[in-house]
Amino acid sequence: MAQKQSYHRKLLILGAILGFLAVILGAYAAHGLKGKISPEDIAVFETGVRFQMYHAFFALIVGCLGCISQKAKTIIFYATLLGVICFSGSIYGLATNALTSFDFTSIALVTPLGGLFLITAWGVLIGNLFKIKTN
Repeated sequence: MAQKQSYHRKLLILGAILGFLAVILGAYAAHGLKGKISPEDIAVFETGVRFQMYHAFFALIVGCLGCISQKAKTIIFYATLLGVICFSGSIYGLATNALTSFDFTSIALVTPLGGLFLITAWGVLIGNLFKIKTN
């Protein structure tokens, strides 16, 4: 039972942290990046923020669901964490590429890998929802 509570709690904490950081990064995009990168790159950065926030809500919702197995919650936790880091993180790097000495275009393939992790998390949720027995 303690282990079940562990991933329930971890998903809630993950969702809260992702949401917290998304608000900060969204404000940074709106105020701190204006004039430093192109409006197109700001829009790209905001796409990363938007997907991060979507998955913050996703983690919070899954963390509250009692009908999802422990194994599924574990997979969803790691897939969401890695997905947001790879997808949104690489988008942040690509959008601000002109401001850094590192060329983020060299790791652009990380973005679709992150998307694959996020799709996996949603797929595991869908699979577990189909397993719910109805009366």
